[in-house]
Amino acid sequence: MTETKPDDAGRRLPVGALIALAVGAACLWASSRMTWVEVTSFDGLGEERTTELLGSTWFGALTPLALALVAAIAAVFALRGWLRRILGVIVALIGCAAMVPPVALLAGSGPTRDRAAALAELPGRAEVTAMQTYTLPAVLAVIGGALAFVAGVLLTRKPPAAPTLSAKYDAPAARRADATRQVAEADAAEPGAESGQLSERTLWDALDAGEDPTTGRDDGPANRG
Repeated sequence: MTETKPDDAGRRLPVGALIALAVGAACLWASSRMTWVEVTSFDGLGEERTTELLGSTWFGALTPLALALVAAIAAVFALRGWLRRILGVIVALIGCAAMVPPVALLAGSGPTRDRAAALAELPGRAEVTAMQTYTLPAVLAVIGGALAFVAGVLLTRKPPAAPTLSAKYDAPAARRADATRQVAEADAAEPGAESGQLSERTLWDALDAGEDPTTGRDDGPANRG
């Protein structure tokens, strides 16, 4: 029977962390392609102009963070042990960093007219007349960051020891070995002892082990000298 090697636990892939990384990276990437803030401006000469600021513009690190999570997926396959746990810490920090700007946006403390005008590259004479923020892209970014944080926590956990393939046979084998030992001890202590002194379970375990507990024993009063 083939058994699992002791270091197999370190080689097993953390499926939950990989799924969280993949979904988190997808959420961050999708959020970076969506409009976070819409700016309406007027320069005093023509009509009002509307400028859409994507997530990658409002939060410039959003796309690099999504790519970093993709790179972390590849790193999980290459790293084991404490190196993988260090990777988990880095991924958790990435998740926290990814959540800060969208949380600020949702809380109403993120967007300012001056920042919106700078990101929209409005001319100096233009004035921001209206600004609208969109909730869905920010929520998506928060979800992506949270999933990255969860993936990082999962990667920092020490994997449990992998059970061997023959683990389910250990208990019966141990019982048979113990039964054989009990039979041998009974023979040594009292060669003429009855097999009935041994429990029925012990007798069956001994038989399974190839040991006949009745050999050389006097089974009844009629055979006793």
